[in-house]
Amino acid sequence: MTRASDVGTASRSGPPAIDDGFRTAPAVHEVRNEEDLLVVRHAVRAATLRAGFSIVDQTRVVTAASELARNAYVHGGGGTLAIEHLARTGAAGLRLTVADEGPGIPDLSAALTDGFTTGAGLGHGLGGARRLMDEFDIDTAAGDGTTVTVTRWAVR
Repeated sequence: MTRASDVGTASRSGPPAIDDGFRTAPAVHEVRNEEDLLVVRHAVRAATLRAGFSIVDQTRVVTAASELARNAYVHGGGGTLAIEHLARTGAAGLRLTVADEGPGIPDLSAALTDGFTTGAGLGHGLGGARRLMDEFDIDTAAGDGTTVTVTRWAVR
C-alpha cells in the first residue's frame, strides 16, 4: 500500500480537535456515470453553502471534488464520494472521501506531479486537489483501489 498525507493547517501541535458533537454522518453518493459527476458537484456545492464557505472556498472544494470523482470514475471504474460536515473551535469544515475499487495508482509520486496524466487530461487532478484543500490523504494499492480523503476548513 502506498500512502501520501499532507495537513496544511497543522501547527506544531496539530490542528484543533474536531468536535464530534457537531459532526454529521457522511452523505454518500455513487459515482458510476457522467450524470453522477454532476450530482456530486451539486451536492458538494450545497454542502459548502451549508458550512458557510466563502465563494472562493466553495469553488476550491467543488473543483477538488470534481477532479477526485472524475478520477474515480475514469481510472477506478466508478466509486463513491462521501461528504461529511465537521466542526472545531472557530471553524466549520467539510471532509470528502472518494473511494474506488480500481487498479490502484502504481506510481503515486508521479501521479501527484503536475503534468502527469494517463489520458487526455492536463494532469492537474490529484496535485490540484491536494493544493486546493487544507488536508489531503491518499491510500492506494495495486489491485485494491484508491481512497482519497480531503478536508477544507472555513474560519468563522
